[in-house]
Order: sequence, then structure tokens, then C-alpha cells
Amino acid sequence: KLEPAEEVKEPPRIHRLDESVVNRIAAGEVIQRPVSAVKELVENSLDASSTSISVLVKDGGLKLIQVSDDGHGIRYEDLPILCERHTTSKLSKYEDLQSIKSMGFRGEALASMTYVGHVTVTTITRGQLHGYRVSYRDGVMENEPKACAAVKGTQIVIENLFYNMIARRKTLQNSADDYTKIVDLLSRFAIHHIDVSFSCRKHGAARADVHSVATPSRLNAIRSVYGLLVAQNLIKIEASDNDPSSSVFEMDGFISNSNYVAKKTTMVLFINDRLVECTALKRALEVVYVATLPKASKPFIYMSITLPPEHVDVNVHPTKREVSLLNQEVIVEKMQSVVESVLRNSNESRTFQEQ
Repeated sequence: KLEPAEEVKEPPRIHRLDESVVNRIAAGEVIQRPVSAVKELVENSLDASSTSISVLVKDGGLKLIQVSDDGHGIRYEDLPILCERHTTSKLSKYEDLQSIKSMGFRGEALASMTYVGHVTVTTITRGQLHGYRVSYRDGVMENEPKACAAVKGTQIVIENLFYNMIARRKTLQNSADDYTKIVDLLSRFAIHHIDVSFSCRKHGAARADVHSVATPSRLNAIRSVYGLLVAQNLIKIEASDNDPSSSVFEMDGFISNSNYVAKKTTMVLFINDRLVECTALKRALEVVYVATLPKASKPFIYMSITLPPEHVDVNVHPTKREVSLLNQEVIVEKMQSVVESVLRNSNESRTFQEQ
């Protein structure tokens, strides 16, 4: 019996994805979960020179995220393109990335939110008698901006996040609440930006879970956010290097001493005022603690590093979480040795005091 001639498989046709599909896919990459939306909005508030930023969250951010600031506001004439993809006030040519000082630059975050949630913006700029309110969907205004009473600054509300991404919504509803991640995020911002007051509370809750007041003292900020048990067990550290052949940086921070005992490491890292993660540095410092303070080997570390902007690539990932550094190995090694010598000294002085 003869086999039927095998059907010749035609190569599949390539076609252009519908723009709305493209945008929703991209949006899901930038806004991965409610906490990512909060991070983008708070960074916008910081870019707008706010001195007070408050966050309100309902259902872990899926029902509602509201971020209010007292920053410089958004111009009326910019509202139509505010939530379009790749519109930004922070960058105009690619070369600007070399010296980027602002948090934002990709022009994607607000747009992304409108593709996966319902966004309403209320804003007022200096000298205006009233503000404007406008809602956005899929990157465009749903209506003309309406005049409204407004206090200084901008308030952005996202409702029903991921309403059109069934799988994402389900996994988030089933996963541990994003609210704890949002509290953690604002805690980190609050101990770095000590000239800004932050608050974060659950919808319906009487008291805020993060409540920091602008203060000149970093230690004060850490005490008010992370509590006395953390603050009283910290050692100040500082280091710098100005050798163009190896590394150029300034670093200051606080690291926990041998009395601080925790289940996991808390590493709060800012590079050029940007909240980032650097896995290599975190691991390297944990190694030092394990070797030096084995009983207190899960440290609390706050570190702020300033590098020449051209030595930092912030454009590695849409969420801007990991950055890559020029001479990363050298810098990590320097931080390691600074932390090690500080810990050794503090340990020796402590045993000395006890005798």
C-alpha cells in the first residue's frame, strides 16, 4: 500500500502585528506587576521635584493605585501626547542617555499603563487658577481635559490593572499580595530621598505603613522607616576613588554591625540617585559578612554610589532594574575591601570594650 504523498508544508506567512497587540506586549514587559507601576509613577514624581509623595493602594494595586505629588505638574498642551509611547520631556537624542540625570527617559511607562489599565491624570502647574483632569486608554485621551479644582502637583490613578491580561491578572491575584512589595519599594525611596516626605497606605486603612517626613539626617530616616532595631546597629561607611585608569566613584552609606541579626539580607542600592539592583555587588558583600561576622551574616546595607554618568548603562532593561557599570569588577572589589575593613575594625573595638 502506497503512502499518500506527503503534503508540502508551505512556509507560514509573515505579517505585521496589529499595533494594539504590539503595545500590549510591550506594556506587559515594562509594567510587570503593580509594584512596577508604582515605581514608575514615584520616579516621575521625583523627576518633577516633588517634596511630598503619597501612594494609596487597593487590592494589592490591581483595583487601584493612586500616586499624588506636589511637583511641577504637567502643561495643558502636553496632555494630548502624555501617554503616547515614546513621548518624554527627559531625552531628545540618543546621546543624551550618556548623561541622563532623570529617572525616566524611555517614554514608555505612562503609555504602558494605559494599555493594561485605566489611567486618570489630574494636574496643575504653577500660577494656574485650576487644574485639568483627563482619562487615557491605549495611549490616547478618552476625552478633552476637563477643568477641575486641584492642589499643587499631579495625581495619577490607575484602576483595574491588567484587566485585559487574563493570565497575568490570575497569577497576581493568586500570588502573595503586591502590597508588601510596594511598602518595601517606598521604604527604599524614603531612606535615600530624605528631602522628600513619603507615605503609603492601603485603601480603607487609618494609618500609613510608610510615613517618612523630610529630615536632614539619613539615620533618622532609616529609624523612622525601618525602626530602631535597624538604626541603632548601623555603621557609617564612606569611600571614593578618583583614578581614571581604574575607577572613579564616590560612595557613602550605612551597614549593619555584629548585633544585627536577620533572616535575609536587605540591600538598598542607589547608583547616581537611581534605585537599582546589582547582584554582583550584593553577593560580594554577603561573602564579606559570612567571613567576618558569621553570626550576623545577613546584613542591612544602604549604599549610595555616584559615578560619572557615562560609566553607567541604565538602558539594559525596560524596567531599568539592573544596571551595568564600567569597571564593575574593580568597583565591587573596592566596596568589598571597604566594608571588610570597617567590619573588622568595629569588631575589634567591640571585643576590646567588652574586656
